[in-house]
Amino acid sequence: MTRRARMGIAAGVFLAAIVLLLGLVGRELSAPALPPLAGTPESTDNDTLARGAALARAGNCMACHTARGGEPYAGGHAIRTPFGTLMAGNLTPELETGLGGWSSEAFRRALHQGISRDGRLLYPVFPYEHTTRLQDADVDALYAYLRSLPPVHRPNDAHALRSPYNTQVALALWRLLNFEPARHQSEINRSAEWNRGAYLVQGVAHCAACHSPRNAWGGSGQAFSGGLMPDGRWYAPSLLDPAEAGVQNWPVEQVLGLLRDGHLDHATTMGPMAEVVFHGTSHLPEADLLAMTTYLRELPVQAARVPDFKAAEPGLLRLGAQVYEQHCVDCHGQQGQGAAKAYLPLAGNRALLMASPVNAIQAIFSGGFSPATAGNPQPYGMPPFRTLLSDTEVAAVTSFIRQSWGNRAGPVSPLDVQRVR
Repeated sequence: MTRRARMGIAAGVFLAAIVLLLGLVGRELSAPALPPLAGTPESTDNDTLARGAALARAGNCMACHTARGGEPYAGGHAIRTPFGTLMAGNLTPELETGLGGWSSEAFRRALHQGISRDGRLLYPVFPYEHTTRLQDADVDALYAYLRSLPPVHRPNDAHALRSPYNTQVALALWRLLNFEPARHQSEINRSAEWNRGAYLVQGVAHCAACHSPRNAWGGSGQAFSGGLMPDGRWYAPSLLDPAEAGVQNWPVEQVLGLLRDGHLDHATTMGPMAEVVFHGTSHLPEADLLAMTTYLRELPVQAARVPDFKAAEPGLLRLGAQVYEQHCVDCHGQQGQGAAKAYLPLAGNRALLMASPVNAIQAIFSGGFSPATAGNPQPYGMPPFRTLLSDTEVAAVTSFIRQSWGNRAGPVSPLDVQRVR
């Protein structure tokens, strides 16, 4: 075969691939608009509303769909990502700006296929990669619950994404690579409790949305193996690694207590996870929490590669010891032992020992606050030091607590701190 013939075949294959890709993109963009809701939905029984409320809690919907100081579920919360900022929409049943004109069919399509009522593709910060698993009856219960909320007139804010991520074509390409509608399938060799936990964790609770790595295009890596939050401000630790957030070796009562109360003597939730507990899991029925506990405890163990230990510079550690003595020792103790039922121990604290120092830095910046729950009604808190400490001082004290009392985690540089700040 001549060189010209080979080039002709290659060009033909390339052209065919382009035509196929354009056809697939066109199919993604061809969803029709659905008609507005005609009349009012049928009345819903209390059991369905209660189930919808529990699902909304499990999904922590209110946290994303409520602006700071705004009306619950009325939208306006900014979600920052590497591609720009997306604004959560109004989920109240207000006709002009909320879901008042949405039928149950339109709502079901949004959760299962990631397509809005008007046919637009939705951005995956709305976790349809996970809600696609929900059964129709649960989607309808969630719809009924949202329809029962007080309507709030609040126009949706525009997204602020960089080009080309602000185009439907780019979103269609992303979906071709990363999304396929599905439904939850129970595993017959597992218990009913495990299957219920898998349904909640993988579906409406969308735990993997945070606890999984993302590639440069926003696609998910291995589920539950840990990753930075979209805005880079917190690290969602691996649920597969017992040295990070895996609970495979924890007693059932401790896992249940952390999901319900947000605090144990040796562990607490902070940042986004504290929000999940406060708005979500602390309100769930104990049967659902036990199911989630069962599933999380049976996740496969996959320890992360631990980098070779590198000691911090002696001068940085001396500065860190001084900062610790001035600001930290009264609560966390000379030996990092903490205080029972009040201040967490730092010695052996696995949140400090992770390869990523982001959460330790963020706790120093923003303070440490576990959620106020029925089981932890008056939580102790740690004040923020963002304005009191320089980047070098934060790097020094973070390095000190990561390398004292037997802790052996990598040092932290001022540049690491600046990235988080």
